[in-house]
Amino acid sequence: MEKGLVKIYFGEGKGKSTSSMGRALVCAGEEKEVFVIQFLKGKMTGSLDYLKRLEPEIKVFRFEREEAFYEDLSDEEKQEEKVNILNGYNFAKKVLSIGECDVLILDEILGLVDLGIITCEDVIRLIDMKDESVELIMTGRHLPEELIPYADYISRLDIVKGACSEKPSCM
Repeated sequence: MEKGLVKIYFGEGKGKSTSSMGRALVCAGEEKEVFVIQFLKGKMTGSLDYLKRLEPEIKVFRFEREEAFYEDLSDEEKQEEKVNILNGYNFAKKVLSIGECDVLILDEILGLVDLGIITCEDVIRLIDMKDESVELIMTGRHLPEELIPYADYISRLDIVKGACSEKPSCM
């Protein structure tokens, strides 16, 4: 049995979710069960709906109900959405505790730490819960120092040149 690594893709640059989805495609091609739980993307109808077409090989879950991004919500809407986000976090715990998949991608989970929705300790609990064979991939803009010792692989995506700011189509 292959050891499942803990991988983190972080940074200010674009491509963290794309990199994790690329890994999901590779793993699905190897006939591994892949779950993706996306956080802080809003309900996201449209741009990422194509992910649903990858089922049943890759199962994608979003628990947020608001169309807008979390940062753009009113305080009352944030409180309601926080409950939905924590449902997603609890689902991740359940998936890891029963070994429901071979690869679990927690897209933008590090953003939950940035916003104070969960703590580094909560993320570490998830890592500790995973079976040795499960590959766990986490993404976000910022990587808390406390998580570095728990990762087997860390990739930082930074902006070297901001040409995309002039071309909205490449965002």
